[in-house]
Amino acid sequence: MSIESRRTGPCLVTGATGLVGNNVVRLLADRGVPVRVLVRPDGPRNDRALAGLPVERVEATLDDDESLVRAVDGAAVVVHAAAIVHIGWQRLDEMRAVNLEGARRVAVAARRCGARLVHVSAIDALGRNADGRLTDEETPAGGWVECPYVVTKREAEATVLAEIDLGLDAVIVNPVYMLGPWDWKPSSGRMLLEVAGGLGVLAPGGSNDFVDARDVAAGILSAIDRGRTGRRYILGGHRRTYLEAWQLFAGVTGARIPRRNVPPMLARCVGRCGDLWGRITGREPDVNSAAVEMSLLDHVSSCRRAEEELGYRYRPLEETVRDAWDWFLTHGYARPRRAAASR
Repeated sequence: MSIESRRTGPCLVTGATGLVGNNVVRLLADRGVPVRVLVRPDGPRNDRALAGLPVERVEATLDDDESLVRAVDGAAVVVHAAAIVHIGWQRLDEMRAVNLEGARRVAVAARRCGARLVHVSAIDALGRNADGRLTDEETPAGGWVECPYVVTKREAEATVLAEIDLGLDAVIVNPVYMLGPWDWKPSSGRMLLEVAGGLGVLAPGGSNDFVDARDVAAGILSAIDRGRTGRRYILGGHRRTYLEAWQLFAGVTGARIPRRNVPPMLARCVGRCGDLWGRITGREPDVNSAAVEMSLLDHVSSCRRAEEELGYRYRPLEETVRDAWDWFLTHGYARPRRAAASR
């Protein structure tokens, strides 16, 4: 039974201007599902991410229980995709307020209003096997760099599971590294833009699973209809070393193709310099010791459960990278390189 016929009432999406949230909104709209989006009262009125979309906007904030209940009231489903994503040592209090307390308040509101919740978590909220075995939904927590993002995403899952024990109908999805169109901020697409800009001469030594945000959005819609209450679902993708991924990025964008990894000692030295700069300026850069240590790890996971229970599938990685790059070019985030334009 499809999402169009399974439930009455709109689907509320938080984080609707982010990469995954915006793709969810657009996929729901394409399927004719009524969409309600959460917007901040002080947010922009003409946000490009939502311009022209047939959505109902409701004003609410993640720190206000009453406004969240009003936003959720009447919705059949809530997709909670709002979060702060930053790999570093700073911003713990801010992340706890949004990633943890925001998730708790959304979960409470969904339970009180009788809506089904799909909580968009992260692969880093699950455990990592140091021996190289694939992470799955039952892997015990740990094995990552215990930075605020990892800690708060794990805590957010725990608070959602606690609400499930109280009667909430919810599932949790754990996407891997996402790329694709509609990355307005941009978020994870910055890696592609940096390689395209010539900054990818030496790649980190680790690996990751890469997936199209459109396929994650489709997996989220499948979780609404087919996900089992209380279950986690890894929405996985293509396993690549960062060197392999960056070589693909460079080939698609026309940038210089990296040939080797950055030596770990050099990477760690650069990360510590980033930490020092963050302490001096009060603003932590993206390159810091936590981010460096994460980039040296192998992120490998199994999405078999999602494939078997949700019918989850993902497209070829080169298609994802090309579509993401074309979207960035079309929307003015980058300019085509001569080598790429001549192919």
